[in-house]
Amino acid sequence: MTTPTPHHDGSPLYVSNLAPSLGDVVTVRLRVPSGYGPLAAVRTRSNPDHEPEWTDAAHVGSADGWDWWEAPVTVRNPRHGYRWLLVHEAGPDGSQGKVEWLNQTGIHTLETLDAEDFALVAHPAPPAWLADAVMYQVFPDRFARSAQADTHPTPDWAIPATWDTPVDPVMPGRSQQFYGGDLDGIVEKLDHLVSLGVNLLYLTPIFPAASNHRYDASSFDRVDPLLGGDEAYIRLIEAAHARGIRVIGDLTSNHSGDRHEWFQAALGHPGAPEEAFYYFTDDANIEYVSWLGTPTLPKFNWASRELRRRFIEGPDSVVAKWLKPPYSIDGWRIDVANMTGRLGEVDLNAEVRQLLRRTMIEINPETILLGESTNDAASDLQGDGWHGAMTYPSFTRPLWGWLSQPTGTPFMTAEGVEKTEPWFFGQPIGGIPTYTARQFVDAVVRFTGGIPWRVRLGNMQPLDTHDTGRFATNAGPGTIPLAVGLMVTLPGLPVVFAGDEFGLLGAEGEDSRTPMPWGTEDEPAVAERLALYRELIALRRSHPTLSTGGLRWIHVDDDTVVFARESAEETLLVLASTGEVDAAIPAVAVAGAAAAEPVFGRAALTVSGDSVRFSARGPVFAVWRLAGVDVPVGAGVALDTVEGERDIARADDLTPAEVVESV
Repeated sequence: MTTPTPHHDGSPLYVSNLAPSLGDVVTVRLRVPSGYGPLAAVRTRSNPDHEPEWTDAAHVGSADGWDWWEAPVTVRNPRHGYRWLLVHEAGPDGSQGKVEWLNQTGIHTLETLDAEDFALVAHPAPPAWLADAVMYQVFPDRFARSAQADTHPTPDWAIPATWDTPVDPVMPGRSQQFYGGDLDGIVEKLDHLVSLGVNLLYLTPIFPAASNHRYDASSFDRVDPLLGGDEAYIRLIEAAHARGIRVIGDLTSNHSGDRHEWFQAALGHPGAPEEAFYYFTDDANIEYVSWLGTPTLPKFNWASRELRRRFIEGPDSVVAKWLKPPYSIDGWRIDVANMTGRLGEVDLNAEVRQLLRRTMIEINPETILLGESTNDAASDLQGDGWHGAMTYPSFTRPLWGWLSQPTGTPFMTAEGVEKTEPWFFGQPIGGIPTYTARQFVDAVVRFTGGIPWRVRLGNMQPLDTHDTGRFATNAGPGTIPLAVGLMVTLPGLPVVFAGDEFGLLGAEGEDSRTPMPWGTEDEPAVAERLALYRELIALRRSHPTLSTGGLRWIHVDDDTVVFARESAEETLLVLASTGEVDAAIPAVAVAGAAAAEPVFGRAALTVSGDSVRFSARGPVFAVWRLAGVDVPVGAGVALDTVEGERDIARADDLTPAEVVESV
């Protein structure tokens, strides 16, 4: 039986102010199972200016088998980290009581890393609507064609394809195969998005380029005529907004295309104003640095003040133009954000992301900024720039490891080499690793442990994207509901890549960019998948605790995960398992379980004495609704102070051992 442990997270249950300013005093709360310890003291330890600082917590009451403690934390840095210190009472023989530390990765008996502390963020908060968003990602060339698309001439770079032509994953078809989807085609399908329940549309680039993916923009000042031009973009945005759907664009801050007007002005022209926009490596401005050596993607040099002015700074910049009327997009997803401003000894990434954020706040503070950082993104995700990230190790990759049953489906590389091992995010490890449910949770905890809670809520949480294979290609039998269910119930921004709701497959990134199979909605398998997505997205949208509530892991074993998303208004209890479920947990871990209301899935929850038992035949995904968490009111409770005099003690005045002795 899983034993409950002390808990804290960044949600409103535990933090009095999620958008503090420097100097604010924030009340933080700790929840401890009654009888845990007994505890001689509970304290917080912060590290402002890299010098430890302590506050004492006061016990403010008990409810439903839990003791609640409160402590004040003064926000002294833009990212103010803190952890909890639990000091157990001395043993009967007078031996020192056990000391425990609680941070974002759990409870520890050894001191923990500052990077994994809970964190209060004093930078401007994201707009409230981000927490309520469910994103839908569209790759414009493959989504839908309007009648107008037939009037567009085939560009010089394109290899024309009909809508039912198989995707060609080998160069040059990989980047030049052209299906001709356009923006008016998306307008015609917006009611499909409404029926799914999504309320945020993310389009990959819409600028003119020499590829089907358009990440090699030849201009940032206009919409590709092949998509319908600027007027079609305005029509799409207005039509989406009329349906309650926000729209964000995709911008490449790491590079432009080699046909870009800025690059062409500098190529072979030493002394041109645009010369400083790029990293030319010879005197003739012929050789240059590009993204991963791809010559069509010359890399930006963000040391250039003029580049900053044209691209980001002020109301006339590229970034600002599309946020303002008549376009009024609702934010940006920034491509290759992790490499932006970084090259060898140069690291201007923080400057660029902070400049992006400032400009967006000046133009419209209700816009969002998401950065692509597909591996460990924690160092860049501290609230100073990105509201969240398209990142894979904190959800997507571990989910694949747990819920996949690799088929060995062969796929072709861009160079035309056939590979037989399952694709796994480009990692040369021989295929998809095999994880248990416990390893899935461990990976989620590990890769979110260094990210402030507020930022974690903005992290994109896809099963797959336009850059990956589709999860369904290797999904184990019966695991699609688990995957979609976890996507919408774990903290983060759910992302549906267009076509997942139709059951599309794809062995790797290019294979996944399949044209949408419109007209198949009534086929039994497609109708079933569509119904699943609609039901689970509706679950997310109808329960605010899934957007902003806390997360508490309740039971984890090799096959099964049980967790709670909690707020003062309601609790949702979530079960996901790939095997037979027969798990018992102490009743105190799930207060009010006897009144649990089934919301989704087929599983049994029974209460007997002091335990709650879950039973089901897996694979299974199930959700129950319970009452909200009863939190004792601590307002006005006087907080004890270290040494009885101060609520803050500097580390050089008081060591952890002295903290124990002072009780």
